[in-house]
Amino acid sequence: MLETWLEFHRETLAMKCAGLTEEQLRRTPVEPSPMSLLGLVQHMEAVEAEWFQRTFAGRDEPFRYPRDNGFTVAPERTAEETLAGWRQEVERSRAVVAAAGSLDDSGTFLEPEAAEVLGDSEVSLRWILIHMIEEYARHNGHADLLRERVDGVTGT
Repeated sequence: MLETWLEFHRETLAMKCAGLTEEQLRRTPVEPSPMSLLGLVQHMEAVEAEWFQRTFAGRDEPFRYPRDNGFTVAPERTAEETLAGWRQEVERSRAVVAAAGSLDDSGTFLEPEAAEVLGDSEVSLRWILIHMIEEYARHNGHADLLRERVDGVTGT
């Protein structure tokens, strides 16, 4: 059920970006926020890597977009590259989840500050999946508003 809800939210973000031009995906229509649909996609690429690769799988990968958590897409990175990078990271996340033995398997926060916030350095796969559903749901709300401002499209 958790994986199904996470997939629903991943697909919702993809759907919010579907059919738009490069310029529309980069548009930041809610001033003063620099947030764009493409920036949300890139941010979620970084979030997928953080929780599934770094925290759960324990891979010491560098942060990809340390400046602003990925919300600002470099001008030279195309929409196609950004969407492909996110999709590739989603596939890597799916592989990590598929290889796990149980939802109770846990990973370790690599950043001590995160452990302080939650009170422990260990976090279960179940917790990560629930958190990722929440993360996508929150940003899909942003995507709803951004998409509506870009071309008037609303709904699921």
